[in-house]
Amino acid sequence: MKIPAGVDTGSRLKLRGEGETGPAGGTAGDLYVVTQVEPHPIFIRDNLDILCDVPVSFVQATLGAEIDVPTLDGKVMLKIPPETQTGRLFRLRSKGVKPVRGGQVGDLLCRVRVETPVSLTKEQQDLIKKL
Repeated sequence: MKIPAGVDTGSRLKLRGEGETGPAGGTAGDLYVVTQVEPHPIFIRDNLDILCDVPVSFVQATLGAEIDVPTLDGKVMLKIPPETQTGRLFRLRSKGVKPVRGGQVGDLLCRVRVETPVSLTKEQQDLIKKL
């Protein structure tokens, strides 16, 4: 059985003639399969849109950078502008889920998560204080 792209939990797929045989040897009925989609380790689905957290370093968030972000079709480049704050959303149009019956593809929403430095040396702490 081929599962079409875009199905979500609760989608019903119909297999014609794959059900039980009718009374007195009649033709077989249809079989309905209800899908259950497992959670993805990176993406969270919201209808046709998907959300992912994108970690960026303190320096990248402060000065700006171009980073690779995952999509359903591979990685794409995302430009992070200077002074980006944690929680900022970037919308990548048509990088979300394809509808089962055709139509507009959803978007990918990338939520920035700024990672602050840890285990700093005394010298590094002093440099940040000077900044």
